[in-house]
Amino acid sequence: MTTELHDKVCLVTGASRGIGAAIATLLAERGGKIAVHYGSNEEAAQAVCNSLNGEDHRIFGCDLADAASAPNLVERVVKAFGRIDVLVNNAGIYIAHPVLKVSGDEWLQAWRQIFEVNLVSPAALCQSAAKVMATKDGGRIVNVGSRGAFRGEPLGPAYGASKAALHSMSQSLAVALAPDNIQVFAVAPGFVETDMAKPLLESEAGDGIRGQSPLNRVGTPEEIAEAVAFLAS
Repeated sequence: MTTELHDKVCLVTGASRGIGAAIATLLAERGGKIAVHYGSNEEAAQAVCNSLNGEDHRIFGCDLADAASAPNLVERVVKAFGRIDVLVNNAGIYIAHPVLKVSGDEWLQAWRQIFEVNLVSPAALCQSAAKVMATKDGGRIVNVGSRGAFRGEPLGPAYGASKAALHSMSQSLAVALAPDNIQVFAVAPGFVETDMAKPLLESEAGDGIRGQSPLNRVGTPEEIAEAVAFLAS
């Protein structure tokens, strides 16, 4: 076990499963105190929290479908731990909305819902966390984007657009916050073995998806966690 993050307070959104749970696990192994965020599955979040190495990890519920509630999440984490050193914006949603197959209302609803969770809430969390970090010794922010930001998402264009915007925001904040010793990064995973991707990976399209990689497989949550932990340290 390494201790690059010894006693650093790390808020990981969407940490009750998949990539978020793997990130929380690795950050804890490296000495961090983890604020395990969940949207609705408190039981799963508590199970992740209980499994983490070390002590003083806690769970925090917040519905990021309402970005106005995001600053309160940071406030509660700071109240519980006294600070926040690392923010990992991992929570995200995908809703299929093929442009010629959905109604006008469904189209607009998908764009609004996806952008609220994938971009507006992370933006609110970044600002709230940065304001706290700037009064301390700085901090790290890692935003989990997607390859869809660069390759496009034909069945979910709002998802690709939201992740492209997340990457652009990360670049802007990296420049804006550097003078306060706050470093901002983004990672862009491709397909990963998660519950969200499982139906597609097990469908007829699965072999084609795996074939897009020279390794003939998709990534694992643990591999993404390694990249995030490196940037957070």
